[in-house]
Amino acid sequence: MADDETTHVPAPTRRKPSFPISPDLRGYLRRYRRERELPVTYERLRAFQEVIPLTDDKGKPTLWDTVIYDNTEMPALNEALKQVYALLKVDGDFSVVKHLYVDRVDFCTFGNSTPFRIRIVNAYNDNQDYFYVKKADASRVYGLELEHLLSPNRLNFLTDGNTLVEEHVVGLPGDVFIDRWLNQKELRPIRLAKELVKFNERCFVRLLGDMRSYNFVVLLTPDFDAWQVRIRAMDFDQQSFNGRKNFYLPQFFKENASLALFCAKHLRAETAKQYQREEETLMLQRAQLASERLGLLLHDMAADPIAPIEKVHQLRESLADYYGRKDYLRCESMGALIRENLESIRRVTGRPIVPDLVPE
Repeated sequence: MADDETTHVPAPTRRKPSFPISPDLRGYLRRYRRERELPVTYERLRAFQEVIPLTDDKGKPTLWDTVIYDNTEMPALNEALKQVYALLKVDGDFSVVKHLYVDRVDFCTFGNSTPFRIRIVNAYNDNQDYFYVKKADASRVYGLELEHLLSPNRLNFLTDGNTLVEEHVVGLPGDVFIDRWLNQKELRPIRLAKELVKFNERCFVRLLGDMRSYNFVVLLTPDFDAWQVRIRAMDFDQQSFNGRKNFYLPQFFKENASLALFCAKHLRAETAKQYQREEETLMLQRAQLASERLGLLLHDMAADPIAPIEKVHQLRESLADYYGRKDYLRCESMGALIRENLESIRRVTGRPIVPDLVPE
């Protein structure tokens, strides 16, 4: 993991504002079938009548409330939510999800997106799944799409006006993983440390901020000789907004201190550099495979004021110093900074870079 001028990143003192989806970004979403006409909007879900605090398995309160709607609204709302799930999972083929039902709708006032969480249950086998309905925010949409294009993880999401629908990201929340699994003998320390380095690098290059332990999940998959580990972001509210470089490096958050110490204990600096370079090479390969789509996205992002210009200038100064390249000082947007990050790692790895495409 990278070194920097401070050890920890303080919590943001003010909530990040929500940015509307611009006409250019809306056009991009339509082009790639992310923008669809949805039978349920975020505002419709806001019309609940009652709330019941939701507790966990041990009876402790959570950040969620279960919401209750008017009896006359519930049948139509449940059917509409099933249709949203069908659009998200099977491109709207409702014939294969008729046996599902909406078991619960939860609401959370914590965070920027104040989401609704819908629990869908299979009537035949009681298998459960979730999806989320949120207020659409341009920076969050950019974060979701960059994750889809530049990470090893694919993400399904849909937008409709001011509504954003996201699939559930499966895994143990990072803070739960730290408490229950970090020192388990079943895990091979090197595998975990390697994944932490790669996750750290992915967040930094694509400028995904605020990856504290409760904003990412850890997937544990049993393999024939040991557990495999994958770390995935699950919160994209802080995509390319903050002006501090450390904000995009998960290693510097105090909530992640035990993970940073774990890496320092189990990895030599040379090995960490190797894993960092491996992930950079993979990111450029992904960028090359999706070059047209990524080029259009970064073009729209460069024209979208999703961060104050003073934050862009603050960040470009730090990145120019970090990579030793004055080219950053010409950047006037967060989209341009991400493109410059890809160019910086291309110069090291020698991989092709995504072209600067503009919409047709």
